Amino acid sequence: MIDLVTIMESTQRNVVYLAALIFFAWFPIYSSALWVFTSVLFFFRREKRRSRRAAKEGYTPRVTVLMAAFNEEDHVEKTIEGCLEIDYPDFEIVIVNDGSTDGTLKKIRPYAVADKVRLINKPANEGKAMALNDAIPLTSGEILLIIDADAVPDPQIIKALVPHFQSPRVGAVTGNPRVKNRRSLLSKLQAIEFTSIVSLQRRGARVWGKLLTMSGVVGAFHRNALMDAGLFSPQMATEDIDLTWKLQLKNYDIRYEPRAIVWMRVPVSLRGLWRQRRRWATGLAQVLRRHGKETFSWRTRRLWPVMIESYLSILWAYCFLIFTVLWAVSYAAGYPPIGASPIPNYWGMLIGTMCLFQLLVGVLLDRPYDRHLPWYYLVTVLYPLIYWMLMAVVTSVSTPGGVLKSTDRGAPARWKPVREAG
Repeated sequence: MIDLVTIMESTQRNVVYLAALIFFAWFPIYSSALWVFTSVLFFFRREKRRSRRAAKEGYTPRVTVLMAAFNEEDHVEKTIEGCLEIDYPDFEIVIVNDGSTDGTLKKIRPYAVADKVRLINKPANEGKAMALNDAIPLTSGEILLIIDADAVPDPQIIKALVPHFQSPRVGAVTGNPRVKNRRSLLSKLQAIEFTSIVSLQRRGARVWGKLLTMSGVVGAFHRNALMDAGLFSPQMATEDIDLTWKLQLKNYDIRYEPRAIVWMRVPVSLRGLWRQRRRWATGLAQVLRRHGKETFSWRTRRLWPVMIESYLSILWAYCFLIFTVLWAVSYAAGYPPIGASPIPNYWGMLIGTMCLFQLLVGVLLDRPYDRHLPWYYLVTVLYPLIYWMLMAVVTSVSTPGGVLKSTDRGAPARWKPVREAG
């Protein structure tokens, strides 16, 4: 007969278990403190000091606002109207209809007939990356602002992004996506996440010098940099992460501009969030597999912190899942596990407090761009409970497929619109 108590006792007194336990306890505290410190440093050194980055007199390069649309009949008109309200002297709007099967094409055509936008109609759906790649050679802008077809840009977005491209080293600038649909508890938590995790980490990463990813919702690219990087990779689950690394591996500078705001839609159901985050986790694993070896060179050493943090985050997710299962079995066997407590103890409270502090700092930094954010801080206590568990499972399930599956060949990644999430 299997003696679970003996097994649990020998397992939890093993040096590997103790080392994993130390990592599991310290990593979230250390990383949270690091992100807070570097994001605040970014704010005082760059964001606050330059309340508005001014372009050189006469620097108004032509900009193409480019979007790929697939089955976006419910939102594409609002996106087009938002683009038409952009305040900039020289820009065009180009929309690629990627084989939509609903009324998307019908909604776009009146704007194209009125010469307000240029329409590229693809009868066959080949995915977002292919749609953008097919359209880019047909655009005329020196700078390409790529946004999602269900997002609404701020009228000042181009004026916020363009000044960065005065530096010849800048290949791309990512904007600041804000959550528009906030009716459900889940969407409110995502509003906090994009503020206190995504936006805050991009500020911090800019202090390091490299970003993990451009935002797929809003990003501006210099045409020459895009061509040099080989455009988007259709086989990648997350073409935005892949392109970010390709640009940085070619020594282009990628920046974050918090004033470049776009209002986006997020999943409103757990099923939709699960599908979205599985794609993100798979895409990151694919990128680490594809570019990891090249990133180890001394020439790309400024990417090392991004790569190491990515690997450690994945490792922490597996620790979270394994410890949860192990401790549940240990309690069931009547052996109180080492390092665990059914009631949050000192260390658990410390981790939770650091998480809430990071979320608070993110809210304070982004409040000038989203004045309703402080109201959503009231639900942040649920963030560690819901998100840490969900993300740990998503990462653990998705990473092996991203690492093992080759991305050098095969069919392009297909659309998974947020709308399908419910």
